[in-house]
Amino acid sequence: MVYGIIGLINFAHGDVVMIGAMVATTLVVTFVGGNPGAVSAWVVVIGALLVAMPVCMALGWTAERFAYRPLRRAPRLAALITAIGISIIIQNVAMMVWGRNYLSFPHIIEPVVYQFSGARISVLQIIIIVAAAAIMGALMLIVHRTRLGTAMRATSQNREVAGLMGVNINTVISAAFVIGSLLAAVAGVMVAAYYGVAQYTMGFILGLKAFTAAVLGGIGNLPGAMLGGLLLGVIESLGAGYIGDLTNGFFGSHYQDVFSFIVLILVLVFRPSGLLGERVGDRA
Repeated sequence: MVYGIIGLINFAHGDVVMIGAMVATTLVVTFVGGNPGAVSAWVVVIGALLVAMPVCMALGWTAERFAYRPLRRAPRLAALITAIGISIIIQNVAMMVWGRNYLSFPHIIEPVVYQFSGARISVLQIIIIVAAAAIMGALMLIVHRTRLGTAMRATSQNREVAGLMGVNINTVISAAFVIGSLLAAVAGVMVAAYYGVAQYTMGFILGLKAFTAAVLGGIGNLPGAMLGGLLLGVIESLGAGYIGDLTNGFFGSHYQDVFSFIVLILVLVFRPSGLLGERVGDRA
């Protein structure tokens, strides 16, 4: 969404996800303590989410206002390096606040597992899938069915003309960062709840995988990014499951991250426009 509007690859986005995960984990641990059954799981998670969202939204708005906006007319390399710098700053601030150690997310949701034709899926996984689908549907509605979404698409096509037509460009771009940061907070809570841990460096690999998914589906294309994320997850899961058999045990499932970057290289070499291949005009 951000790239489609201003042509910026926000490498700090993964670290916003990390902040959401760290804030939510801290709050859940504070609420639950050593007794996971003391408070309703839904109350705890929703409460942590309601705190993590404004924190991440404020972080995204601040980064756009004070780091990216002054470089809007600068060469793309300057904005890219700034995004990497923002990522490093967020990581180091998180390290100073929460330390280097992993934070454990309490298992407050009952680990009920269902089986379908040999496949296993847990209640938590079902919740994450349904929530992600609902959020992505809401995002598409915002982009394609609201005045803000119309302004975003107009700004994406031509910022100068959109401004002449009465669109407040600064507000639209800030809104894109705020919405993206809100979704990052939700993603951070999902990741922390699913894996059970959060740590200040976790955003780096998440950001790279998000970029890979966007490139795979078609960078600047929202449905393409969603499709790319699903395909990347399937590729990683299948790779982690079969890499040991294919290499006679030489490589284990912990090499699954390698497949993300293999996919990234192949897409950039053979189909740089991605699967859905939306063309994004070059911005002067």
